[in-house]
Amino acid sequence: MTGHAEYRNPPLWRRIDSSITRMLAVLLVVVAAGCILQPTVFPTFSTLRSVCKQLVEYGLLALGVAVCMMSGGIDLSVVYLANLVAIVIGQYLKATVGAGVSAPLPLVMLGAVFIALAVGLLGGLFNGLLVGRLKLPAMLATLGTGQLFMGCSLVITRGTTVNGVPAVFNQFAAAELFGLPLTFFLFVLIVALLWFFMGKTRYGTWIYLIGTNTRAAAFSGISEVKTLLIVYGNAGLLAAVSGLVSLSRMNSAKADFGSSYMLLTILISVLGGTNPDGGKGSIISVGIAVLLTQAVSSLFNMFGAVMNSFYRNLVWGALLIITLIVNHYLEQRRSTRRKEKAS
Repeated sequence: MTGHAEYRNPPLWRRIDSSITRMLAVLLVVVAAGCILQPTVFPTFSTLRSVCKQLVEYGLLALGVAVCMMSGGIDLSVVYLANLVAIVIGQYLKATVGAGVSAPLPLVMLGAVFIALAVGLLGGLFNGLLVGRLKLPAMLATLGTGQLFMGCSLVITRGTTVNGVPAVFNQFAAAELFGLPLTFFLFVLIVALLWFFMGKTRYGTWIYLIGTNTRAAAFSGISEVKTLLIVYGNAGLLAAVSGLVSLSRMNSAKADFGSSYMLLTILISVLGGTNPDGGKGSIISVGIAVLLTQAVSSLFNMFGAVMNSFYRNLVWGALLIITLIVNHYLEQRRSTRRKEKAS
């Protein structure tokens, strides 16, 4: 009876996804290293506030990319879709609030959010149609739409930066709660909602099943097209929110802003335990990976010119390759153990 009870109620550490425990362990190591290497700067509340402020934009994009990976695809257009949203909203605000239009300010802001989400959703659904309905390879399809979104941004701005966004829009990025940026709590809320969606709804189960075996999912009555529309529509919505946060924080928008974020979003997704081949991934783990990468980036900044952006890109690229190799090795070990048990 005792053994049966232990089987039904395993210890907490066994019930937590291994990728989550791994990410927490690595995060603790990075924090400890930061406290040792920069004892007067790193372990301060101002550093925590800076980390929480800077991770939101690419963290939201990474969540969208991770869900696409869980479905067996990828979205390489999210950065440029976010920029397009920021540019459209920047122009909209300059034409309304900046031009002195007499419409109520809350209504104008609500309109900005609605337009942003609509642009993001349409861009995401377009990706979903290309991948789901036309069966185009996700990497090539979203690489093409990424250039399309960037081209639209360049046409709208004529290659210039959108400046002069009304200062009232910056209040959202500047707002704080308990001393931390309000945008960080928005990020945490979205992580919680995505975790519930992927782990507690049938649509989340469909995404994992399609990522594991498309043919088996089809035999189970799951609509691949509908599911992929949800997947890429979700990525588009997250890109829209990221664009809004970016515009609010930077008070400007540009067609090629955050080009390096693409590598970072893929790194975060893989680092968080998401299988690039689909079928496996943890939203919570990806969220922790976002915090981890920003903590490492902030530690880089504290070394100034010694660890400039060139070295940082080198580290990100090396870390992505190492993570892929380690995950491949661990997956091979699991597969070998399963075969041994079966025999």
